[in-house]
Amino acid sequence: MDVLTVKGKSGSSQIVLDASLDRLEEYVPDGRTFIVTDANVERLYGDRLPSDWPRIRIGLGESAKTPETVIDAIRQLIALEADRSVFIVGVGGGIVCDVTGFIASTFMRGVRFGFVSSTLLSQVDASVGGKNGVNVDGYKNIFGTFNQPKFVLCDTNMLATLPIEELRCGLAEILKHILIADVDMLPYLEENASRALAADQDVLRTLVAHSVRVKANVVNQDEREAGERRKLNFGHTFGHAIEKLGGLRHGEAVAIGTLFALRLSEHRNLIQSADVARIETLLKALGLPTTTNHPADEVLRTMRSDKKRSGADIHFVLLERLGKARVERMPLDELEEVARDIFME
Repeated sequence: MDVLTVKGKSGSSQIVLDASLDRLEEYVPDGRTFIVTDANVERLYGDRLPSDWPRIRIGLGESAKTPETVIDAIRQLIALEADRSVFIVGVGGGIVCDVTGFIASTFMRGVRFGFVSSTLLSQVDASVGGKNGVNVDGYKNIFGTFNQPKFVLCDTNMLATLPIEELRCGLAEILKHILIADVDMLPYLEENASRALAADQDVLRTLVAHSVRVKANVVNQDEREAGERRKLNFGHTFGHAIEKLGGLRHGEAVAIGTLFALRLSEHRNLIQSADVARIETLLKALGLPTTTNHPADEVLRTMRSDKKRSGADIHFVLLERLGKARVERMPLDELEEVARDIFME
C-alpha cells in the first residue's frame, strides 16, 4: 500500500491508496465508533462493515447534502449518547464524506473522523484535502469547514460496482488534475479512456494514485485556499453554476466548465485552439457533455453567487498551457461578456 500525507492546521491526514475496506478496523482508534453511510453503500457493503458500530444513514444525492441532514445526524448521535471521545467514519462517496466531515467538525466543537471513499469522484477529489461542506438552497458547499480526517482509505475494488455515469464524473476531476499540474499523464488517459470506463483495476489504480498525489501536493502548500489551492477550482466556477441549475451530475457540469475555461484561456491567447480541440475530443471519448442547454443569462446570473467571488470580481482559473494553471482576478462583467462571445452564442 502507498500512503500519502496531507498536513493541515487541524492535523495530518493519511491517504491510503489501494486500501481494503476489510481492514477498516485497523485504522480506527480505540473507543466508540459510528458509521455514516447511505442506502447504496449499505446494500453493497453493509455485511463487510463492523456490526457493532452504530450506523447513521443519510439520503442519496445532492438533496441530502444539507444542514438539515447534519442536524438530523447530530440528533441521532445525541440519542445514542455519543460524547467527545467518539470516532466517526464516513463510508461512501463525496456526499457522504462531505456530510460526515461537517458533522464531525461541528459535533461538540469537533470529534475525530475518517473516510472510506467508495466512488472515483470521492477518491480523487471530495475525500482528500480537508474541505467539508453542505449546500444551502442549491449553492454548492456554501456552509462548511476546513478539517482534516485522520485517514482516507481508497479501495479501488469498490469502484467495480459503480455505474458508468459515476466513473465519468470521477474522470472529469482526474482530467482537471492533469490539466492544471501534469500534462505528461494526458496521453495515458487518452489511450486508456475506454479501459477506465470499463473499470479496469490497473488503469483506475494508476489514475487515482496520480490524482491524489497532485491534490495532496497542492493542499500541503495551501490548505485554506489562499493561493495555490484555488487552482483546484479549474472548471468549477462555470461548472457549479450549471450544476445548481439542475439536470447534471457534478462531474458532468465540471466537464462543461472545463471546456469553458479552456476556451477562455484560448481567448486570452494563453493556449492554442488545437489544445482546446484535443481536450474536447477526450471529453467526448469519456462520454462527458461539452455544452449546456441552460440560457446564458441564467448560468451567468447563478455564477455571480459563487463563493469565489470577491466584490465585483471573481477568482477564475485559466491555463497558461496544458499542465500549468494560473488564477486571475477577473471582473464579473468582463467574464460575462466573454462568455457570451465564446461559449453561448
